[in-house]
Amino acid sequence: MEEQYRTDIVDTTGMQTQISDPQIRMKFCKHCGGRIPEDAVLCTLCGRQVEELHGASASQPQIVIHNDNNNINTNTNTVQAVGVSGRAKSKWVAVVLCLFLGWFGGHKFYEGKMGMGILYLLTAGLFGIGVVVDLIILLFKSDPYYV
Repeated sequence: MEEQYRTDIVDTTGMQTQISDPQIRMKFCKHCGGRIPEDAVLCTLCGRQVEELHGASASQPQIVIHNDNNNINTNTNTVQAVGVSGRAKSKWVAVVLCLFLGWFGGHKFYEGKMGMGILYLLTAGLFGIGVVVDLIILLFKSDPYYV
C-alpha cells in the first residue's frame, strides 16, 4: 500500500494550494511551525535557518574579504577623512596662546582666522569676554582639533 503525502504550500500571493505528491516529504519549521520541504535548509515561510549545511562546503566556510584601501596621506597636517576637514591644531598650544595672548588674538591667528585675530587685537579680546568664552570652548575641544 503506497502512502499519499499531502502538502499545503503557500505561494507569494498568500494563496494556499494543496499538492498530493509521494515524492515531496515535509517537515515542520522549528521557529514558525510551518510545513516546509524536508530538504530545506531555510524555512520557506519565515526565512530562518532550520538545518546545518552538510558536506564539504560546511567544513570550509567561504569568507571573501576584498579590501583595496590604497589611501596614502601625503600631507600629515591636513586630514581628508569623512566629516573632518581642515588643518589639525593642538588644543594645548591654543589654550596657552589664549591665556597669554588672548587679548591680542594670538589664538585666533594660530587657528588661521586672520579677521577674528584683527578684531580681537582692536577690541582687546572682545573686551575680555571673547577671551573667556574662547578659553572655555578650547578646553572642551578634542586634541588635536581641526580648523
